[in-house]
Amino acid sequence: MTNSERQQFYSNIEHFWADLYNEEYALYDLYEVKEVEVKKIRLATECVGKIFFKVAHLLRNIPDEALLEMGYPKETLHFLRLKTLDAESVIARFDFIPHEGSYKCIEMNADTPTFIKELFVVNEQVCNAFGMDNPNAEMEQLLKSTVRKSVAQSIFSPNAHIVFTAHDQNIEDYYTTLYLMQFVPHAKFTPLSQLQIQRGVGLFDENGKRVDLLYRPTFPIENLLMDEDDAQNKIGLWLLELVEQNQLTILNPPSAFLLQNKAVQAVIWGLHEERNAFFTEDEHKWIAEYFLPTYLEEQPFIEKGIRYVKKPVFGREGDTVEIYDAGGQLLKEDKQKSYLQYPKVYQQYIEQPKTTFQSEKGTQTGEILVGSFLISGKPAANGLRVGGMITNNLSYYLPIGIKKR
Repeated sequence: MTNSERQQFYSNIEHFWADLYNEEYALYDLYEVKEVEVKKIRLATECVGKIFFKVAHLLRNIPDEALLEMGYPKETLHFLRLKTLDAESVIARFDFIPHEGSYKCIEMNADTPTFIKELFVVNEQVCNAFGMDNPNAEMEQLLKSTVRKSVAQSIFSPNAHIVFTAHDQNIEDYYTTLYLMQFVPHAKFTPLSQLQIQRGVGLFDENGKRVDLLYRPTFPIENLLMDEDDAQNKIGLWLLELVEQNQLTILNPPSAFLLQNKAVQAVIWGLHEERNAFFTEDEHKWIAEYFLPTYLEEQPFIEKGIRYVKKPVFGREGDTVEIYDAGGQLLKEDKQKSYLQYPKVYQQYIEQPKTTFQSEKGTQTGEILVGSFLISGKPAANGLRVGGMITNNLSYYLPIGIKKR
């Protein structure tokens, strides 16, 4: 592969960020997968999704103290208990590590997952270029109909003003948002910086028109909480208040933020370990197969001499993640430390399989992480990131394809 081949190929895909942070991001290469593996990933996605969605109901009904212990900000407690849609999350993504013939879920990005355009659009075009079948064929149709349906279920009048928002300075966020917005007729885009809020009254776009539904594909609630205007008004909290007062609907719904917290996996594992009757026999089997031991303290791993990963309950792209050896000594850490303020979860470490791939720098070796989408509870597109021991925002996107029959 020559650099110019890659650049020429990706320059033909409109509104796509083949390079990020002045580095190559989307590889012009293809990893061959077997249909049976794609089916296994979809099954894992479906089973793990059912477990998370079931636990959401439990979490909405536990005492405030338990939610605070899990690291949810106290300002969100009322918001967390809202159930506004049938599906707990419209667009969610699981991160899986292939392990012993199956897949282990290391986390769920339930609230604002990225990697959407890569898997639902770009993968098909790379497969065509390489003469392979696309494992994600027809998944875009599912995404489109689900986004439309969830918007329709979330508005109270046919004339509702639907606004999509993102940081327009971040090309990945901006183009991901524009991509999803095209599925919703009459929706408009307003950059985050131009939305205006009046406490207890409403949210307004840059023309002063009141917003009924705000779709924020890439703007996480935990970041929203920090938002203040020039006069130090906590405008992020005002926005949550509007949602609680039924003056505004948001997508993903509040329940997606409830599931975004990595401590949810500690709750799931704890119930499984004590063989709690909350889960059926089948569900306990799914947890044993697809989940990793996860706790709110490192003690269980140190006692058993097992390597583990320490991560903040809210965090993204490997930021603030640390890996420890069996004796509790730090082995590897991400340079970025943006999420130190949150409590941590401790999860068993398992090795990611390695693969070689072609990049502009030549042949490289990287560790594989599978991203798999859950669209309103249904398994959808999946694909690969390859990078270092901690998958961060400098990891590559590696397209996948199936040999033509």
